[in-house]
Amino acid sequence: MASGIYNRFKANLMNKETDLEGDTVKVALLDNSHSFSATDNTWSDVSANEISGTGYTAGGATLANKSVTQAATTKFDADDTEWTTATFTAYHAVIYDDTMTNDDLICSIDFGGAQSITASTFKIAWHSDGIITLA
Repeated sequence: MASGIYNRFKANLMNKETDLEGDTVKVALLDNSHSFSATDNTWSDVSANEISGTGYTAGGATLANKSVTQAATTKFDADDTEWTTATFTAYHAVIYDDTMTNDDLICSIDFGGAQSITASTFKIAWHSDGIITLA
């Protein structure tokens, strides 16, 4: 089980190339062939492992109501993400910046195993500490 932040995202932050609140940020679901590697850079590096299924649209869902909260622990958060009337199995979620020319990767989240849904709502409830926190 491996989750993490991609190196490209760290560089994009330091180079002021990513605007988490202003850019279109998406979350896509991946299958069990995906393996997190911090050196992957763009959506095309991982998209071959994207799932398919009823209620899921290729490329994933756009994060809504994104926010960055500045504090001793700064956090990036958004509304929980849902796919309704869904039938599929997912193992990972990958967040990427769809505004950037190459759809640069932000982070990968390992679900710790198969998460299956049949004709129901698949929901990612983001942690109360945010999707990404920096201390």
